[in-house]
Amino acid sequence: MAAWSCWPSLSLSWCGSLPWSMSRLPQGLKPVYLGLGWGAAESAPLQSIRSLLVIGGLLCCLVVLIAAMLSAQQAPPTATIGPAPVQITPPRPNYPFPDGRSYVYSAEWHLITAGTGIVRMEAAGNERKVIASAESSGAVNVIFPVHDRFESRFDPRTFCSLSIFKHSEEGSHKRETSIHFDYASKKSTLDEKNLKTGETKHVENDLAGCATDVITGFYYLQSLPLQLGASYEFPISDGKTTIVHATVDKREQIKVPAGTFSAVLVTAEATSGPLQSKGKVWVWYSEDPSHTPVQMRAKLGWGTLLFRLQRIEK
Repeated sequence: MAAWSCWPSLSLSWCGSLPWSMSRLPQGLKPVYLGLGWGAAESAPLQSIRSLLVIGGLLCCLVVLIAAMLSAQQAPPTATIGPAPVQITPPRPNYPFPDGRSYVYSAEWHLITAGTGIVRMEAAGNERKVIASAESSGAVNVIFPVHDRFESRFDPRTFCSLSIFKHSEEGSHKRETSIHFDYASKKSTLDEKNLKTGETKHVENDLAGCATDVITGFYYLQSLPLQLGASYEFPISDGKTTIVHATVDKREQIKVPAGTFSAVLVTAEATSGPLQSKGKVWVWYSEDPSHTPVQMRAKLGWGTLLFRLQRIEK
């Protein structure tokens, strides 16, 4: 779920435009095979581990490709991107949101466990919020420490995202980024501050309609029927919009540390917008009504990331 986001600016580019980029190398690094230090060029495996930590830990890899734009129940809005409008499905009446459940994942690259990611949903008055965190571990934490915190708020009646906030500490980079969605004015605003230099950035983008973000989107596909052979097309937005196509391909038995699950395999990839042709993601959702995402795999230009459910905490 989720090869999908990276953040120096919280803009979607499969990890290129959100502050923890997986589709591009970290600022200042060159693709040469020298050294292991942060000040010098890093080896290809180390670049991959860095991306794995930042993206994998946060599961935004999954989130970006599985995120969705949703419409209001009274009059579903549409996005006018591509040759035909893309319509979004709001949650069904009395949909049981997975409130109070924390999904704990390991992020792995070539059998190396590089970090841990946790995603949790909670009720917040008339809204709901999703909290996500990423922590590096082991030797990778010494080479490139990652300590990220996210919070996304959305309207549970529609799945329309309302705001995103991220505090990121990734190596020597420390930033805070926020995005607000104003559907009345059809605008989204991004504000970012470099906590080391004090430099700030403010960006406004057009907003076609009800949208989910890269964190809330983690739960959108989970809310759909996911019947074998079904396909879904939807836009995701963090200011810039990308169209994602997902298909429910087959049933499989999946064994992860959290247990063995009968699951359906969902394949997702961007078909237009800034994420097009950036990679492909496979997500295994449990076949029971909870549709728990038990395993995710993301294939990118430099390698494959694997996310495995360790446990569910309540």
